[in-house]
Amino acid sequence: QIPKDPTQRWLRELAALSQQLQQVHPNVLAKILKQRTLYQNEEIVVIDKPYGLPVHGGPGIKNCIADVLPILAKMLENMKADPLHLCHRLDKETTGVMVLARSKEAAEKIRLLFKTRQVEKIYWAIVLGDPDPVEGIVEIPIVEKEVQSHQSHYKMTLAPNYRLRLEDGKVMKIRKNRNAASAVTRYRRLASASACSLLELQPITGVKHQIRVHLAYGLGCPILGDHKYSHWSKLAPQKLPELTLRRLKLEQSKARHLPLHLHAHRLRLPLGQPLDFVCKPPLFFQKTLRKLELDIPKD
Repeated sequence: QIPKDPTQRWLRELAALSQQLQQVHPNVLAKILKQRTLYQNEEIVVIDKPYGLPVHGGPGIKNCIADVLPILAKMLENMKADPLHLCHRLDKETTGVMVLARSKEAAEKIRLLFKTRQVEKIYWAIVLGDPDPVEGIVEIPIVEKEVQSHQSHYKMTLAPNYRLRLEDGKVMKIRKNRNAASAVTRYRRLASASACSLLELQPITGVKHQIRVHLAYGLGCPILGDHKYSHWSKLAPQKLPELTLRRLKLEQSKARHLPLHLHAHRLRLPLGQPLDFVCKPPLFFQKTLRKLELDIPKD
């Protein structure tokens, strides 16, 4: 059954695309990634990661990028090529620039660049609301916690070092959480309209789900389509402002189909001479920007 409403049709197509990527033959998946190759040299291959494709395997995951790296290497080079290697990860729903290495040595070199924060990563995200201030740095440690609710689940969350004392509003230092990782995200607003904003983000550290947690819990501006981090205590679809729903031509009951609007837009890699890769947001992201009347900045 095909929905008449174009927005629902488009969301359904996106969900189907994600499922299709799970059902195609590994050779077909490798071919798709080959078509999405942005750059290659003797050390690296850079791809534009599609939406809904996990990087690693896991329960219920049939296809992932890690599994097709040997096939992709052969398609790009020749039948004797060694498998490609992962250098970093992106969430399943995140799209954009991803670097693969042709050898173990190159992979280790690039992983070290990531670890020592020499790789500059720029993301774009469409978020609900408007950050205040419109530009700044969020520096709040992050920790994984179990959420006790009718459906217990694990989430990354903030573990601040300070809090306000209720009696007199004084700033108090809290005992550090041993398991918390320090996390720093730089952000600036590029556009705002329709009760949403387009943000440019630069994660200085690389903690799991860092951008999503800092935006949702640190700035109170969850990413559009981030159903996991739009509430703390429950797993429920994101609640959207009336104006946003109107512009997207969407009913709140269908909001659960909205995809995560987080895109790895740019990556600068200091390998010999600095390499700079830019990747346009996927079509669904561009469509959302148009519907919300958020103007894409010209690079």
